[in-house]
Amino acid sequence: MHPDYSNYFWQGEVIRLRPVRVEDAKRNFLASLDSPSRQVLQLGIELPSSPELEEKAMEKYADCKGVNGTIVFAIETHDGEFVGGLSLHSLDEKNGHFSFGVIVHRDHWSCGYAEDAVRILLRYGFHERRFQKCNSACIADNNASIRLHQKLGFKQEGRRRQQVFFNGIYHDEVLFGLTRDEFDAQGQQ
Repeated sequence: MHPDYSNYFWQGEVIRLRPVRVEDAKRNFLASLDSPSRQVLQLGIELPSSPELEEKAMEKYADCKGVNGTIVFAIETHDGEFVGGLSLHSLDEKNGHFSFGVIVHRDHWSCGYAEDAVRILLRYGFHERRFQKCNSACIADNNASIRLHQKLGFKQEGRRRQQVFFNGIYHDEVLFGLTRDEFDAQGQQ
């Protein structure tokens, strides 16, 4: 018997968020082998990894444990397939700001998973945690991320020139912001 997720806060149109599990480590390890996508996520070239190192990393964040102000979620399809991850981070309780990071594994791009996952996280940040603004950034060459921010209603707030270094060159970073009022005006409540 499958659980009824139809009224579940953490389920969207095409995905649901769940805690990361140690079992996700193998899929995360395979995704870490995609260096070009990791670079545009501003991760640069990471040191070599292994399934065992990924397991240690997953253990830290399992069960939605907050580590240094970061909570990591797994993104899965409604059928339970693990397709990526989402983080809530840079929590500024005093000023009411937060940020997010999202990664969808290459073989699941262009399915709307990132957009759906981030909408759920925005609703959580604004309506459950009482934050008033979400700040975000991506490199200027990451057209998919720029489109994602635009679809979600983020406003471009600036550009940091030559901010991120990888693949032998510096890249500009585009800054985005979305307020709770802007989010609510989209009917996202």
